[in-house]
Amino acid sequence: MKMKTLIAALLSTAALASAASACEVTLRSSDTHPDGYPTVEAVKAIDKMLRERTGDRVCIEIFASAQLGEEKDTIEQTQFGVIDMNRVSLGPFNNIIPETQVPSLPYIFRSTEHMHNVMDGPVGQQILDAFEAHDLVGLAFYDGGSRSFYNKEKPITSIADMAGMKFRVMQSDMFVDMVAALGANATPMPYGEVYSSIQTGVIDGAENNWPSYDTSGHFEVAKYYTLDQHLIVPEVLVMSKKSFDKLSAEDQAAVRQAARESMPINRELWAAQEKISEDKVMAAGVQLIKDIDKTPFIEAMVPVYEKYVTSDVLKKMVADIQATK
Repeated sequence: MKMKTLIAALLSTAALASAASACEVTLRSSDTHPDGYPTVEAVKAIDKMLRERTGDRVCIEIFASAQLGEEKDTIEQTQFGVIDMNRVSLGPFNNIIPETQVPSLPYIFRSTEHMHNVMDGPVGQQILDAFEAHDLVGLAFYDGGSRSFYNKEKPITSIADMAGMKFRVMQSDMFVDMVAALGANATPMPYGEVYSSIQTGVIDGAENNWPSYDTSGHFEVAKYYTLDQHLIVPEVLVMSKKSFDKLSAEDQAAVRQAARESMPINRELWAAQEKISEDKVMAAGVQLIKDIDKTPFIEAMVPVYEKYVTSDVLKKMVADIQATK
């Protein structure tokens, strides 16, 4: 039985490789997320569109689950053209491309809809264009969810409720400063230690998106989830400029168009995944606090923005985002 399974797997792999090699141009695409994840499925949709529109001249071979390396490792390989396409978080680009820092600012987006409006507009295009100077072509933005605070002590309905509470944050100076600006105490620690730290009272809570809150089991020990959405950071699909420049003008246009059309596919899949996680934790007795006034939270970020938004270019981007409906 095992031999039959092995043979079937080998035949399946061979069929995929054969399909990819049948194309004149096969683009190797990397993603750290597993097969079936919304970003991976979006790139599969691009592959399908390109095959149909170029008559199988251009196609994509997807390497999910970090097969080609973790995000930081694959960025350089993409710049050199070893990897053709890459779906990555904006975080690793923050020190390379200043424009990518802006969507990572706390409370820069008022809602997921606001983030979509911004990233689909001139500011989003400005960020995509900024990749070109770094041997990359920005193609599309994908959803990565919104992060909100959760804790085991009490419902947080206003900024006053944050006073003195202890929250785990990612190991980032900006996130430490964000929590401090809200009157709480930030405790950077590895993700794997959060559950036991909440359980034992080392911290009162943490912050993350619905799927992570669900799959980590944190909802079991921290039942109060306040939908403040302080971070709504999109992810980005980029292509090696070396690989892109090898394509004909017609195929370049096809790649750009297919990437744009993959964005709503990703958004729909991500929303469905979030809903599954939300329904699961709500059924487990989580108390959701969603009707909060975000204005005081946003106003509290003034010193954080002053510290991290220093150039005129970034200041204008922030102003443009805040002016977007």
